[in-house]
Order: sequence, then C-alpha cells, then structure tokens
Amino acid sequence: MPKLPRLTAPEAEAMLLKAGFARLRSKGSHRIYAKGLRRVVVPFHGGATLHPKTVKQVLEAIEETSGGQIPPG
Repeated sequence: MPKLPRLTAPEAEAMLLKAGFARLRSKGSHRIYAKGLRRVVVPFHGGATLHPKTVKQVLEAIEETSGGQIPPG
C-alpha cells in the first residue's frame, strides 16, 4: 500500500469540498462534513498535520462517494 499524503486540516477540507461534501456543523475544533450518508469529522488543531488514520478516513470517504476517483488537488 502506498504511503498516505501528509495533510493539514485546511487541505483535507479543500479536498472534501471539491469532492462535493457539505459542511454540516462544527463543535469545538472539529468540523463535520457529509455527502449522502457518508460523514467525515476533521479536527482543526492549529495547523498541525492530521493523524494518518484521519487522512485515510478522508480519502476513503472521497473515493466511496466519487465512484473511486479522488479529485486532483
């Protein structure tokens, strides 16, 4: 399996919005995005890079809702 990219929260947010996800709400420093029945939570903590499991969750959600295509970003 290839290495996951290192993403910050704003980069992940841009990818999700480009893939058609909508921001539902935010609670504290976490923002919740949804498209259809798929929901993704992205933590915004001072510009730090996201944990690899969070990056994987974002990429899988984009692939699942976009028919296997991750938009170039």
